[in-house]
Order: sequence, then structure tokens, then C-alpha cells
Amino acid sequence: MRFQDRADAGRRLARRLEHLRGQDVLVLGLPRGGVPVAHEVARELGAALDVLVVRKLGVPWQPELAFGAVGDDGVRVLNDDVLLQAGVGLDAQRTVERAERAELERRSRLYRRDRPPVPPTGRTVVVVDDGLATGATAEAACRVVHDQGADRVVLAVPVGPERTLRRLRQSADEVVCLHSPRFFGSVGAWYDAFPQVDDREVADLLRRATHPVPDGDVDVPAGRVRLAARFTLPDHAPAVVAFAHGSGSGRHSPRNRYVADVLNRAGLGTLLLDLLTEDEEHDRHKVFDIVLLARRLGAAALWLRRTTGLPVAYFGASTGAAAALEAAAEDFDIRAVVSRGGRPDLATPAALDRVRAPTLLIVGSLDTRVLSLNRLAADWLRCDHRIAVVPGAGHLFEEPGTLSAVAGLAREWFTAHLALPPTATPPRRTA
Repeated sequence: MRFQDRADAGRRLARRLEHLRGQDVLVLGLPRGGVPVAHEVARELGAALDVLVVRKLGVPWQPELAFGAVGDDGVRVLNDDVLLQAGVGLDAQRTVERAERAELERRSRLYRRDRPPVPPTGRTVVVVDDGLATGATAEAACRVVHDQGADRVVLAVPVGPERTLRRLRQSADEVVCLHSPRFFGSVGAWYDAFPQVDDREVADLLRRATHPVPDGDVDVPAGRVRLAARFTLPDHAPAVVAFAHGSGSGRHSPRNRYVADVLNRAGLGTLLLDLLTEDEEHDRHKVFDIVLLARRLGAAALWLRRTTGLPVAYFGASTGAAAALEAAAEDFDIRAVVSRGGRPDLATPAALDRVRAPTLLIVGSLDTRVLSLNRLAADWLRCDHRIAVVPGAGHLFEEPGTLSAVAGLAREWFTAHLALPPTATPPRRTA
């Protein structure tokens, strides 16, 4: 039996675990490779998903020999027989445990992003890995989960050698393995695709499991109103870009949808947001109420962070650019801002002075009045910023090839800055 990839293995494994459906089940993936398998198992069974970070405590002069393991919430499991036979003293035990617990806590923070562990107490816990070799980590995991109060522990793996499975039946209440070949080799040999899983993928799978994300048409809460929006989140997106449209434009704007599609193909999420309700769109005062638009854009950024757990950036057009900069001036966690044919001059000088997010102002060379206004606004920006002039483009970028140039500039700006942490302090403005 061979598996296409970890997702295929997880779906097949879930079919063998069908008898658990409807029970109070918690699926725990062993990082890193076990988490993609566990994600599919949890999804198929409709069960909760979490990561189980365990660290083996190895005998100092023979690290592959484990005398115990540590897990979340201060759990420690010791093997008295190994301690006695290897002669590991208390000082040596404490030195090893301090090092392994520090690494455990680092990984837990990285994977969960400050979310607390899902408690296993009184539940059926399914411990999942992408395969077994020696089984030492899986054995430690089962012992830790038992010690945390799980009612029943099921170890589930796609592939593993029979000799290892026999030993692990002493640590788990049930062992499920789809394939136990006589000649095992390595775990990766039983997969057609077995790429390395990085920490970001583990964190992303956990985020998607704990924060189910709607895709398509959504309503975003903003104070007393709910704003219509179009939400797209590609797999493993590192961030989401919220679009602030200009006057007379909305989430159906073909220009912004084109740019959003380019960003989606680059792996970024997008939220095409109407900052006004249908009734408000006819109120010219509200159309140019930059403070109102900025406040609602800030509410959308908060919704995005709560929904996805991802960093947020802004893309503004026309008056939406001013709203994006006003909102960014109040939210130093905004990672980047891009303006297309925008009116940043409609933001107050005080707001422009406070913006910390790297800002790109894109203007058409034929749009001379708006270009001048962008240059005036740029004089107030203290953040990392640049004006990009698209040759032969007017205000709406309707000329052949000009909108493609805008999308390319936006993609490059966002991908260059969204991997960086938010700017702590803006540089000083120079004359």
C-alpha cells in the first residue's frame, strides 16, 4: 500500500477510524509531519484538532535512549527502569529536562500563536503521525496524553513496522495502522510525495482548524452595520489584504477584482469590502467621510485578525486610499499599504505623520493633478514609502497594460513587506 501524500493518508486513516465518529474525540498531530495527516482525520471525523508537542528526555551519553518525556502544562513522564539501568542522576535529569522544556515551549508558542492547548481530560484522544520508525516519539506522546487524563488513547498511523507496533500496543489503548510491511525501510518510501513540513504549515493547519474561515460573500461587522464583502483565502496564505474602494466603487469593481486575483495567485488572501451600506452609498457626505470610512476599515482589519489569525494590509483606491492611511495611522499592526490612483491628500497631515506601515503610492503619469497631490501627501509620510508612476496611465488605469503594471507593483510591495514584523518606530522625516 502506498499513499499519494499526507492528505491522502489522513483521509484513508479517517475511514479506519469511522467507529469513533460522534464520540468526544480530540485528534492530536505530532509535529511536524503528523499534523497534515491529523488535519484530514479531524476534518473527516468532525473532531477537534490540536498539536501534541512532546520532547523525549534522552540519557545524556546516549540521547536516543529515552528515560522519559515532557509535555504541555508541566507534564513529565519518567521511565524508572531506564533511569535505574542507565544510572541517570537527578542533576543530569534536570539539565536535560530544562533544555527540552524550553524547546517544547518555543514550539508550542510558534504553532498555537498563544492559543491554549485543547484539554484531553476525559476524552478519546487520537494521536496521529505520518508513520513510525522506532516509535519513540509516539510512545512518549501516548504516555503524556494518558498522564493528562485522557479517557482512551488511540494511536493512528498510515504505516509502520510490526515490531514497533507490537511495543506501542502497551502504551495505547488501541493502535490503528493501515500498512505494516515486512521490509519497512523509511516512512517516506511509502509516499509518492513526502515534502518536508515547515513550522508555518503546522501553524496554518491549526489556525484553519480552530478558526474556520468563510470563503466567498461575507458580512463584516462594523459597529452598528454589517458590510458586504468578498473574501478569498488561499491555502497557507501568509496575510490578508483588505481593499478600500473609492467613491462610487465597491466590491464588484472590475479593476480591484483584477488586482485581487493577482494577489490571490501570489498566495495572499483578499477582502473586497464595501465601506458603505446600499442606503448610505447615495449620501455624498458619507462617501467623502474619511474618518467614517477609516473606522469601518479598522473594524474589518480586527475581524480579519480574529477570523484568520493572519497579518493584515490595506489596498486603497481614490478616497479609499485616504481611509486606508487614516486607519493605518491608528493601527500599528497594519503591515503595508498600497494606493492605486488614490487621494492620500484627503487624509489629515497628522494621520499621515503617524503611519508606520510601508506605503506605496501608485499613480498614472497622465493623471497629473492626482500625481501632484500624492507628492504633497508623501511629504508628510515618515514611514518607508515610494511613489510609483505608471507610464501612459490615466486615473482609472484603463490604458492597455497599465492595470497589469499596478497589480504587479502591488504584489511585489506586499510580498516584500508582509513577511516582516510590524515597524516599531517610524524613521524621522527629513526635509
